[in-house]
Amino acid sequence: MYTLTGLKLKNPAILAAGVLGTTGASLCRVAREGGAGAVVTKSIGPAPKTGHPNPSMIKLDCGFLNAMGLPNPSYPGFLQELEFAKNNSDVPVIASIFGGTPSEFAEVAEGLLPAKPDAFELNVSCPHAEGYGAAIGSNPCLVEAVTAAVKDVVNVPVWVKLTPNVADITCTGNAAESGGADAVVAINTVKGMAIDIESGYPILGNRSGGLSGKAVKPVAVKCVYDLYTALEIPVIGVGGVSSWEDAVEMMMAGASAVQVGSAVYDRVDIFSEIGSGIEAFLKRKGYSDIKKIIGLAHEMV
Repeated sequence: MYTLTGLKLKNPAILAAGVLGTTGASLCRVAREGGAGAVVTKSIGPAPKTGHPNPSMIKLDCGFLNAMGLPNPSYPGFLQELEFAKNNSDVPVIASIFGGTPSEFAEVAEGLLPAKPDAFELNVSCPHAEGYGAAIGSNPCLVEAVTAAVKDVVNVPVWVKLTPNVADITCTGNAAESGGADAVVAINTVKGMAIDIESGYPILGNRSGGLSGKAVKPVAVKCVYDLYTALEIPVIGVGGVSSWEDAVEMMMAGASAVQVGSAVYDRVDIFSEIGSGIEAFLKRKGYSDIKKIIGLAHEMV
């Protein structure tokens, strides 16, 4: 058993927001069949959103490009799904939320409290939803204000998911910590685009979107490495993790746990595979505890 911001995880591999997190049943499936240590919901906001027009997601040689646009039923419409996940899962359930202002974030958090989520993850990093996500997450003052607003109305851990689409991610990381965040999650997708050369048209309905998958792992590792040095609170690494080796690398950079997104499309049991792989690695290397490898790369300079 592993503890992260007070939550007990049987596995340091967590389902990332936006993947199989739309319904309570799918969240339970990832926990039960996949062996995830915790699960994060799809990002939920103050009002229903249909998202961007299709195509909203395409597969590339190096990963995925998506521009979903934060589609969601609103927090009143999602409350029942969150309750189902909480009542039928034996792992922590984290509610990912978004808003356009600090007060909207607080409203959504308060609105989901009756379902008793184990923690909240603040999405201030989506790169393709105008007025939301990275529009807030690129402004340290807003990041701090949003974090503080949510901390004021909840009594569970608050994680803040950061965008890599800034000059220095440690500035927003420090802002989240100043606002009272219990952990930061790094990173969300990297801005990207694909064009059909036969027609000349951008392929995504929103023209541009966010790149995820193996291609962004080096970016995520560097962001985690920098945040580990700059912050006192835990860093949760996400971006391109598709094997136990990737998870170990992310932890050596400074991640206390990892989230897995794109790799779930290939196999739901990736979480169990990562967990058992890390255990075998620790045994082979003679490490008594997983904490021995967290931030190890910082000791090698």
